[in-house]
Amino acid sequence: MKHLLPDILALTPQLSEWRRHFHQNPEPSLKEYETAATIQSILNKLDISFETIGETGTLAKIIGTQVDANETQRQRSLLLRADIDALEVPDLKETDYSSKKAGLNHACGHDAHTAALLGAAKYLKDNRHTFGGTVLLAFQQAEEIGAGARQFVDSGLIDGVDEVFGLHVDPNVPLGKIEAIAGPQNASGDIFTIEVAGVNAHVAQPHRGVDALVAGANIVTEIQHIVSRQVDPLDPVVIGIGRFEAGTRYNVVADRAYIQGTIRAMTHDTRNRMIAKVEAVACLTAQIHGATVTFENYSAALPVINNEVQAKRGARVAAEFLGGSQHVITSKLPSMVADDFADLLTLAPGLYGRVGVNSSQGTSYGLHHNQFDLDERALPIMVNFHVAYALGYLNT
Repeated sequence: MKHLLPDILALTPQLSEWRRHFHQNPEPSLKEYETAATIQSILNKLDISFETIGETGTLAKIIGTQVDANETQRQRSLLLRADIDALEVPDLKETDYSSKKAGLNHACGHDAHTAALLGAAKYLKDNRHTFGGTVLLAFQQAEEIGAGARQFVDSGLIDGVDEVFGLHVDPNVPLGKIEAIAGPQNASGDIFTIEVAGVNAHVAQPHRGVDALVAGANIVTEIQHIVSRQVDPLDPVVIGIGRFEAGTRYNVVADRAYIQGTIRAMTHDTRNRMIAKVEAVACLTAQIHGATVTFENYSAALPVINNEVQAKRGARVAAEFLGGSQHVITSKLPSMVADDFADLLTLAPGLYGRVGVNSSQGTSYGLHHNQFDLDERALPIMVNFHVAYALGYLNT
């Protein structure tokens, strides 16, 4: 902490104020209207230009003015990203900054992500004479449903960016430590639905119908065998089914069943194979029972795979401002949790890092927990990581 930039440490009270405002006023995915308005108001005060992406996303731009920057440096561009949406989770912790909105909570730390990127924006704007090139800042909506990053990609406004960088708070990591790890970090997140069509009949005469419930139950069972028998045990995959509905009453053969689940994988190839396998198993199993299926898949997120070059740079700059490599984690098992930062990685190589926020029992609750909180001393660390990574790339 003693090696953080003085100007960033001086921002700590402002960072806390911003974070607590967002925490008290959470908004769900694609409805972050007040959040976006607050972000854009702050950017206006900082005299930073921006454009609205979709309805609630914001893309800001800061152009470096370093006089002695060479042509290569002036042409470089970097995207820094923070997600802004909250969760439909009650806030049960007792603090003076608890959520004011019943049933909504920044239980994933996006309030801190947003405050930290605003802090980085202020520092970079105030010090734009120290670098050449362009820094784009994405305040991204709808990460929790995998619908935000693709709006930035589809806008075309970040085409040609050279690198992408993002941060996530981590209550499993102690305060004062940072993760900068190469390779797979987060699994893909696909949401599939299977609608089974059968034929109604009286349950006393089942041969006159086609039981969609029985067909659906067998589909659920057979899908469980894909990972256990058709995937290398060393290849991390999860196929989970969380919803199964069928039938209208006890004495009617069901003519419809509805199944919804998720696929998580660490590589693009495995992800694609699993989607195809689930659809094939559903169709073939339904056929055995005389039923038919309609299969749909929604890609919420691709796997997050950090590039080695960017991970090493992130680890190096983090070690410099944290006071040594002992404060940087460079090896760890990946998480099956998904994040649509992966969509940004389809445009350019990058790093998705994690910042420790755990210093007590109150800051040890996991992400998405109704008592999630974080140690706000992590906020200037997050800002410094954004800034150090950006300058480390632009000025190299």
